[in-house]
Amino acid sequence: MKSLQQLCQIIVAELEDTLSGIANEQAEELVKAILNSEKVLVAGAGRSGFAVKAFAMRLMQMGFDAYVVGETVTPNLTTEDILIIGSGSGSTGSLVVMAKKAKVIGAKIGLVTIDAGSPIGKLADIVLTIPAPSPKIEKDTGFKSIQPMGSLFEQSLLLTLDAIILMLMERNEQNSDIMFRRHANLE
Repeated sequence: MKSLQQLCQIIVAELEDTLSGIANEQAEELVKAILNSEKVLVAGAGRSGFAVKAFAMRLMQMGFDAYVVGETVTPNLTTEDILIIGSGSGSTGSLVVMAKKAKVIGAKIGLVTIDAGSPIGKLADIVLTIPAPSPKIEKDTGFKSIQPMGSLFEQSLLLTLDAIILMLMERNEQNSDIMFRRHANLE
């Protein structure tokens, strides 16, 4: 039986392998699209949904007009906005429907996924691919994870979106002190 420390070392090694396979050009394209959008709406389901909600929070703390689809205060999507979807499979039914609506509206669509050729990937303007294995996808990413289900993708999604925040902070000359002024204060 492996110890907690041994398991954590394996997880960190899996994350290093996965994150090193992400194309920086795709990340740069997403950063530019965010900077050129009036509003940023994010969507995801399950654990991927938690990761994109964390991303929206950091965007708001940077001063972006950011929202989570499905919340009561989320405004309408327009042609000046971007919808960013986090979905390992890129084929989650409710998210496919959202992407189709966003396409009809004329908004930009960004997808962070394992499968660029997925239904949402085919609709997206920007696809950032995370090469993580998942039981939901037939695609061979080159290795198997010891973690259950889509954990490696979900962890990689959170870290990738945190790195996108750092890229945006650098371009906007922001730091944690500036961002902390927008941190929730009714907690």
